[in-house]
Amino acid sequence: MFTAPEHQVAGHQARDGQLGPLVDGSGRFYKPFQNDERGTNELAFYTSFSSDTRIPSHIRVFFPVFHGTQLINASDGSGIHPHLVLDDLIDGLRLPSVIDLKIGARTWFPSAPDGYFRKCLAKDRESTSSLLGFRISGLQIRDDDIGFWRPSRLDVHHFQVKDVRYLLRRFVSSNAASDSELDCAFASAIYGGSEGVLAQLLDLKAWFEDQTLFHFYSVSVLIAYARDGSEDGQGPGRARVRLVDFAHVLEGNGVIDHNFLGGLCSLIKFVSEILNNPSENSNSNCVQKKDCKWSFL
Repeated sequence: MFTAPEHQVAGHQARDGQLGPLVDGSGRFYKPFQNDERGTNELAFYTSFSSDTRIPSHIRVFFPVFHGTQLINASDGSGIHPHLVLDDLIDGLRLPSVIDLKIGARTWFPSAPDGYFRKCLAKDRESTSSLLGFRISGLQIRDDDIGFWRPSRLDVHHFQVKDVRYLLRRFVSSNAASDSELDCAFASAIYGGSEGVLAQLLDLKAWFEDQTLFHFYSVSVLIAYARDGSEDGQGPGRARVRLVDFAHVLEGNGVIDHNFLGGLCSLIKFVSEILNNPSENSNSNCVQKKDCKWSFL
């Protein structure tokens, strides 16, 4: 039984007759093979990366495990279609909060066609990519009383710096649906600690400061956690930090990927600020709740 991923927050979705990824309920994620150079490039990356002995084991955990390809029925009803078979990164998390952050001040690759270059440049300038080196591509935040809060795609496209700062706080608050000041109740457990988001991002940063194997364009950092994910069920468990979407990865040719590294450092700065000032007044006129849609469980 293949179904659309319930907690997908960005990218093409397998809904309303569209071609998108599927999950099988047993921990596998099926991403449709794109019928152009993007599909070929992503398959080549996974194939190469999976067997590359130069990748440290502690870095491999940040990448989805690749299980080859498989022909299955496409979600848009067009028939049998090849899919990349990957780990389902959200598998096992009950009612997770999820955020997708596209990394890099520039999301186009050097040899991009003119039309694609102009499209990416416009998005980078309209969003926070050019200013911050990353942007929010999508998110959902769980609230115990309401359900999930998901901003619309239109809202996401118009997020500015103050919105990013606000939403990264809201992402780890227990009162995400409240009109009161955000409490950042889960900031220490999710962002902090030896296995928290900040520590994981710093591990990635250390690798990117040295690695010259790849240049990652339009790749996202996906962060997910479940509030009742701890062993006693009373608090959040370890957050998952993963890299996703590798259709535009190029060979590094001995050069450090400063574009990705810069965006990663910027994200680290924002997370660090929240940990250092969790009680900072973060109520904002941005991302008004009345303008956004709550989805109920």
